[in-house]
Amino acid sequence: MDTESTLNTYPWRRFYPQGVPYEINPDAYSSLAALLEEGCRRFTDRPAYACMDKQITFGELDKLSAQFASFLQNELGLRKGDRLAIQMPNTLQYPVAMFGALRAGLAVVNTNPLYTPREMQHQFKDSGAKAVVILANFASHLEKIIDRTDIQHVVVTELGDLLGFPKKQLVNVVVKYVKKLVPAYKLPDAISFNDALRRGNTQPFRSVEISNTDLAFVQYTGGTTGVSKGAMLTHRNVIANVEGQDFWMKPGGIPDGEGVIVAALPLYHVYALTTNALAALKSGWMNLLITNPRDLNAFIDDLKKYKITAFTGVNTLYNGLLNHPRISEVDFSHLKVTSAGGMALQTSVAERWAKLTGNTPCEGYGLTETSPVLSSNPIDGGVRVGTIGIPWPSTDMKIILDDGTDAPIGEAGEIIARGPQVFKGYYNRPEETANSMMGDWIKTGDIGVMNEDGFFKIVDRKKDMILVSGFNVYPNEVEDVVAQCPGVLEVACIGIPNEKSTEVVKIFVVRKDPALTAETIKDFCRENLTAYKVPREIEFRDELPKSNVGKILRRPLRDEELAKLKK
Repeated sequence: MDTESTLNTYPWRRFYPQGVPYEINPDAYSSLAALLEEGCRRFTDRPAYACMDKQITFGELDKLSAQFASFLQNELGLRKGDRLAIQMPNTLQYPVAMFGALRAGLAVVNTNPLYTPREMQHQFKDSGAKAVVILANFASHLEKIIDRTDIQHVVVTELGDLLGFPKKQLVNVVVKYVKKLVPAYKLPDAISFNDALRRGNTQPFRSVEISNTDLAFVQYTGGTTGVSKGAMLTHRNVIANVEGQDFWMKPGGIPDGEGVIVAALPLYHVYALTTNALAALKSGWMNLLITNPRDLNAFIDDLKKYKITAFTGVNTLYNGLLNHPRISEVDFSHLKVTSAGGMALQTSVAERWAKLTGNTPCEGYGLTETSPVLSSNPIDGGVRVGTIGIPWPSTDMKIILDDGTDAPIGEAGEIIARGPQVFKGYYNRPEETANSMMGDWIKTGDIGVMNEDGFFKIVDRKKDMILVSGFNVYPNEVEDVVAQCPGVLEVACIGIPNEKSTEVVKIFVVRKDPALTAETIKDFCRENLTAYKVPREIEFRDELPKSNVGKILRRPLRDEELAKLKK
């Protein structure tokens, strides 16, 4: 194919920043462990992570993760292919545990620390996790369900464990006894994180032969059926995204080993997992870990301590910072790259951020199933606000119509994509895997358009999925929980637009018990659903719209809500 024909097929390549190749090598490393070891050699004395004023270097990350890998091998007897669940917010312990697991050849099961016992049980049981590393704050939930999982080993960490003396002791005492954030629990065989490191240090870590087609992560995502599914991401899948990011960021002009990138999004989320934690092994940038981004005062205090060069976030995060009265105290003069993903970036937020920092956010797009990035706006000044940019190197995207044919330029249809970052499939769900693919193309479920330059834009969602601040909420899961609440006869769940979080959850309920209240339902949901899945609005009705076979229809309810907004 000649150059002109290639550019007609891939029009976006005309807009690639100088120096960004059309193709990357997903086989650049034999595994993520090899990538880690190279990164730690290259940047040994450079800081890798900072959290609560404590820094660890890449050299220390190498040493600590090897100790943890040794513990997993020698003390717990875990072997290549076993699954280790990690359930904690952004702390220094997270990368140590994650990289230790990967070096030992395990597959990491990232788990939202705010999950309820019911949600934890499903994920742990479904993944077959044999061990878990969990923050003490959430151990009481684990106690309730561990007997209904395959978990044999528990490692409990406290928030301050790697902060050093005396801050470790101070933070742990304050969290447990002053703020009372650690409910009592009984896990008699649990091992403390620091004890695990000590025990791992008594025996050498034995390198494991890992292929890049081996499983690295079982990363959970929702499903239109309401069942949370584990996306199987191989070492090669993730390496492809790391390689793509490394080239894509180069035009930003941040030298290797000198960047400071803000990690306010949780590393257990696939976006920050790849763009922050894993990509830093290639760039040598330091991740500034924000443990609680909701505490904007403390967040701003952290930002003031460093020369921030890169920032990853979602619309909600940027909007929250922009509206904080102290944001002007932060020096953004060193900021060269702002990345936005996970949810639609509002034009007003992008414009305000650019005015404040001098740096226009580059919105991108991806899925858990694609490790995650598929496309992004160029960071060399070629940002087109309101679009999700152009496909990354080695990535192909197109729009198809309902009949499976390619859509004409500018016509809406489903976005499908292919590339080396596309997952291996859903864990133990071959039928769901088959339904998500069209040959080697993954069906995203998002409705979009592509313009003549190859820039893509999301216009709607084909699925019923609700997007709350970058997190997927699936109506069936919410409905399944609400239906178990005493006094509920029928329920339908939809997402309604919200300026702050893109959407919020709204449910429509037909009572079985006339005395049932909205607060009773919310209390029930809080016990069984993570906070962002709990219905924000509840409307009681005498009946719900149904099809001629009795299926509850959500679309008429969504249409009603949208009509209200237009009035």
